[in-house]
Amino acid sequence: MGRIAESELIINGDGSIFHLHITPEDLADTVMLVGDPGRVDMAASLFEEIEVKKSSREFQTITGKYNGKRISVISTGIGCDNIDIVVNELDALKNIDFKTREVKPEHTTLNILRVGTSGAIQPEIPLGSFVLSHYSVGFDALLNWYGGRANIADQKIEDDFMAHMGPEWGEKKLPVPYFVKASENLIELFKDSTVKGMTISAGGFYGPQCRVLRLPIAIPDMMDRLESFRSGERKITNFEMEGS
Repeated sequence: MGRIAESELIINGDGSIFHLHITPEDLADTVMLVGDPGRVDMAASLFEEIEVKKSSREFQTITGKYNGKRISVISTGIGCDNIDIVVNELDALKNIDFKTREVKPEHTTLNILRVGTSGAIQPEIPLGSFVLSHYSVGFDALLNWYGGRANIADQKIEDDFMAHMGPEWGEKKLPVPYFVKASENLIELFKDSTVKGMTISAGGFYGPQCRVLRLPIAIPDMMDRLESFRSGERKITNFEMEGS
């Protein structure tokens, strides 16, 4: 791949990555992403040791130890555009040499867990439940901007969804959704304490989540269609905006 240009990888004068303002040494291999910066302090209050605390705009990072394990908690703010920034910069921090601007020969895989609030669309899910997203459903189209989409998206579920929604989805020029499965390791860790979920990552809070104020939505019965969708035993369970 060669040397990555300054316009592609922006490094601040103190050696930190452009938006997050943290250095490679600041980041743990296990990362919890939250939306609200206030939740970073809430999560970090459980740490027995804090070694890094940095912030820039809506991005706050605290790295410390919980039960002896090094963890970073980072706020992303609202929306998939911020997820694009955060996930790319996390990968760059671990897998690009900031001195040579070249990709490291050995790659580090991060354990990333996003924790946040969402709205359930299935009536049997009790208020206050913990839903684990076995699949993230991208209504935001973010993944479609990157190569290799077909390598991680589940085409069968996508085909079932588009058939269920009918031609109106295309006629209204809505984004082509993608269905991506979560880490099997994380699914196994939390299977006994969570509801099995298939979570829509929406491009907004109102229309994209079927909320109507003064503007009508493109497909008036969208919520009914989403609630009734099935692909085998799988069904859509909830909405949020950062599961891209």
